Amino acid sequence: MVTGISHASLQANASTIPSNFSIYNADFLHILGSAPKLELLLENDDFPFAHEASVYIPSTDSLFMSSNLFVDPITNKSTIRVTKVNVSAHPVTAEIINTTIPLPNGGVNNGNGILWAGQGTLNETGGLFQMSATAPYKSELITGDYYGREFNSVNDVVVARDGAYWFTDPIYAWKQGVRPKPQLPNQVYRYDPVTKDVRVVADGFGRPNGISFSPDQKTMYISDTAETIGGGTTDLLLPATIYAFDVTTIHGQPFLTNRRVFAMPGDGIPDGIKVDQNGNVYAGCKDGVNVWSAGGILLGKILIKNGTSNFSFGRNGRMFILNENKLFAAQLNRTVHGTLF
Repeated sequence: MVTGISHASLQANASTIPSNFSIYNADFLHILGSAPKLELLLENDDFPFAHEASVYIPSTDSLFMSSNLFVDPITNKSTIRVTKVNVSAHPVTAEIINTTIPLPNGGVNNGNGILWAGQGTLNETGGLFQMSATAPYKSELITGDYYGREFNSVNDVVVARDGAYWFTDPIYAWKQGVRPKPQLPNQVYRYDPVTKDVRVVADGFGRPNGISFSPDQKTMYISDTAETIGGGTTDLLLPATIYAFDVTTIHGQPFLTNRRVFAMPGDGIPDGIKVDQNGNVYAGCKDGVNVWSAGGILLGKILIKNGTSNFSFGRNGRMFILNENKLFAAQLNRTVHGTLF
């Protein structure tokens, strides 16, 4: 689908693009390349295996993802499972990873492993967990509280070049009935694994969710998904917005300053956020992956029926898109890549 492109030659180029890709600005054609395509890699109707994280491990060409919360038919308890997918196999293969991380959600590459956002349970502390990317997938809790007050339900995390962990902590798990009453506001934190210092770096959110840096790490993007209140309720008058912040050093420490609206999707919330090497910002939305320029201009969309919460870049322009019971792969321009590995 082509929207808002007036130049005849660009319209001609866009006319050859499959209908899964919606073009709002000619610059999206450079992202798509000459032969974009969308393919279904994996489907599992037993449980919503493809919901969050989507951490790509280049060394093994594998993908880790967390499921949505569901009731295990054997234990009759609410749970989340982690699935590892070998995306180089034909067809792809998948296995469920046994982990002790309580209700894992978002995740990011960290060293030779994965840094997970563990939401916690009614009886288990949540926080940030480091997990090995190889069997037996051992994990350890890195941090679980803000000076004695447990985090609410850590949602997503990104690692800065200086090694610090920046993460969001909304109250979604409490709204879903799987965490105790919150002890902290909906906030964003920075944790230094060397000094163990933890700081609140941003507040004033309804539900802080996705988080990502620009390529030069001078800008941070954080989504507020307050429109989705939690527990099955929504309010269209609440934020469904990506905010941008300047990362400013003051007295030798990084602060988030100059908060501003970056973008808002036309429908639904912007969940997971990723940035490519050119600074374009991608978000998992109700209609698929929405893509904006660094200046906040909507460039285009990768349309996925029923949308996506998260996704990740692979090698050579490949993108893996989570769709609850389905996993898709989009082939973009082979020069496009993310900034997380």
